[in-house]
Amino acid sequence: MTKSFITMFIVSTVITLLPWTGSVGAADKPDQVTVAYFLEWPTANQVAQVEQLYDKAMGVKVKWVAFPNGNEMTRAMKAGDVQIAYSQGLIPYVVAVSAGVPLQLVGVAVSYSENDNCVVHRDAGVSKYNAHHTLVGKTIATPIGNVTHYKLLRTLDYLGVDVSKVKIVKMDGAPGAAALTKHRVDMACAFGGPLTRMKDVGHVLMTGKEQEEFGLLTFDVISTTKEFAANHPDLLTKFMQVTEDANRAYAKDPAHAQPIIAKAAGMKLADSNGFLDKFSFPSKEEQLSEAWFGGTVQAFCKGAADFFVKQKVIPKALDDYSPYVDDSFLKKVK
Repeated sequence: MTKSFITMFIVSTVITLLPWTGSVGAADKPDQVTVAYFLEWPTANQVAQVEQLYDKAMGVKVKWVAFPNGNEMTRAMKAGDVQIAYSQGLIPYVVAVSAGVPLQLVGVAVSYSENDNCVVHRDAGVSKYNAHHTLVGKTIATPIGNVTHYKLLRTLDYLGVDVSKVKIVKMDGAPGAAALTKHRVDMACAFGGPLTRMKDVGHVLMTGKEQEEFGLLTFDVISTTKEFAANHPDLLTKFMQVTEDANRAYAKDPAHAQPIIAKAAGMKLADSNGFLDKFSFPSKEEQLSEAWFGGTVQAFCKGAADFFVKQKVIPKALDDYSPYVDDSFLKKVK
């Protein structure tokens, strides 16, 4: 896939995410709230998911639907099929609101740097030290328009790799892992279980810690539609409260929660725990600090959008992403 093809893919995604123009008004309590999430992505709140604590607190049926990537979550939210996305990648969120989709970022689901990355096949002869010339002509598999894609582009830029001289192929994690295993691609990028499988045949190009040192943060968000936030603020606040309670419970007794989380994530216990060990679930107090909603999240959204514009991946960025970041529901959490 050439860079121009990637640009066309993102533009076509943006076109499908044109602004919603309906009106918002008071609404009766819905019979069901649908929440998007990822399989093979273990998170502390999955204990509450399994034990139906969200249903009990919100007083409605909560339906959890798995998606392969954050862009698919956005499309489902725009279509009205999903009201809340839990652990949506920040980049799909930024791409969506940059295109005018009425979404709202209301929380930080999980912070991670080592659990979303790019792996080089052991026979490719590529390392962070020689990538600027050894990656030329090589094939890289990655999802497009999400956190993984953003991390790839930022890392290549940092290492001095001319992205126009590599072949980037659009693949979600599972097919990307399969392609790398068979060495049909030289490097593949993914998160969750597929990343674990990739490491069986290669090594990460740069560690998450090394990426953080040049300012590349990695975190997923809790997002919702503006319509749902306006019509059902009480339900959204209760969703945030259950999530906070689940995070606190996990921090207090992770051993009890881990088997439940692994089953909900569709993973082996050891693999799930390996991910959880590298995850952090910011508390309410942490999220409301300067490190997150105090300005960092808004600035990171702007920086990511501007970078994608520079790379000709999206046509334009907003001047300010603060109107799309709302901490009011988190502030109501006890």
